[in-house]
Amino acid sequence: MLRGMSSPRPREYFTDLLNAPGPSSFESRPAAIWRARAERYGAQLQTDAYGNSFARFGSGKPRVMLAGHVDEIGLIVVHVGEGGLLHVQGIGGWDSQQLVGQRVRVLGYRGDLLGVIGKKAIHLLEPDDRKKVSRIEDLWIDIGAKDGDEARAHVRVGDAAVIEQPPIELLNGRLVSRAIDNRVGAYIVLEAARRAAEAGAGAELVAVATVQEEIGHIGALVASYGLKPDLAIAVDVTHATDLPGVDAKRHGDVPLGSGATLSVGSVVHRGLFGALLDTAEREGIPYRVEANPSRTATDGDDTAKARAGVPTAVVSIPNRYMHSPNEMIDPEDLEAVILLLERFLVGLNPESRFVQP
Repeated sequence: MLRGMSSPRPREYFTDLLNAPGPSSFESRPAAIWRARAERYGAQLQTDAYGNSFARFGSGKPRVMLAGHVDEIGLIVVHVGEGGLLHVQGIGGWDSQQLVGQRVRVLGYRGDLLGVIGKKAIHLLEPDDRKKVSRIEDLWIDIGAKDGDEARAHVRVGDAAVIEQPPIELLNGRLVSRAIDNRVGAYIVLEAARRAAEAGAGAELVAVATVQEEIGHIGALVASYGLKPDLAIAVDVTHATDLPGVDAKRHGDVPLGSGATLSVGSVVHRGLFGALLDTAEREGIPYRVEANPSRTATDGDDTAKARAGVPTAVVSIPNRYMHSPNEMIDPEDLEAVILLLERFLVGLNPESRFVQP
């Protein structure tokens, strides 16, 4: 069992969540796994028109929205060539170099099938081209089809694909997988809401597995507008900066294993940030503070804008190698975020107020 995961069969559930292909706008599979888990926890379930999933615990005050997006980056087929090769564009922000040589799962309209990312072999490249970055438009997916007709019998324009990489565990229980950004956030918000409810929280806690974050926080805006929360916390990943060539003076000092990361600045409500900071200090929960002067690049950016404004905080878990097939997290950080949220939520009551200084 991974450290930091205390609920029944957490490793199997989290692995299932990571394995489920679900790029932005195609999130139905991981969302279904998340809802099934929430149902086991006794939550009241709901979905909306865009596919956000809501798990409600309790009915008191205040109403708290805990958002973790369930989508991942991926690829979408834009052309099926006569030779049977699939030409694609990115869903979300890709470093195209991460795609070279990868195996992929294509979500074909008649069922899944495997393929590989292809490009010219180094022997066939001109000397100058060997020094250039491979662009997505220079790559393709090869599913083994003999020609375009055979390929089109399995795949059509608009079908999506994701990297085919199973989760693995390294030293110290550190977990590596694609889609950690942000299945881990969806995992955390549900676990935190469950644990807080079991610990006697009186507030109405609504964990939300949001959709389409990677293409513009669309699900979070829709969800927060409809839910009308009194306050919200977006849970996502942030860059672990303990890597060669990453300047802490520019990107902050957030090593893997440093606990919860609390955002300040941008849309983050300073009163809510202060309350989370006080909780971490009081409970002895490890944390770091991350400055975001203009935006957090999370669901929080749009949750805060709903209706007349929602006091919003952003709590993150350090992640190495973001937007790659090998994203890495430390389970101790995962547990720190869950514990911080649980303790904060248990302390809420109808009189809780958070003032923007």
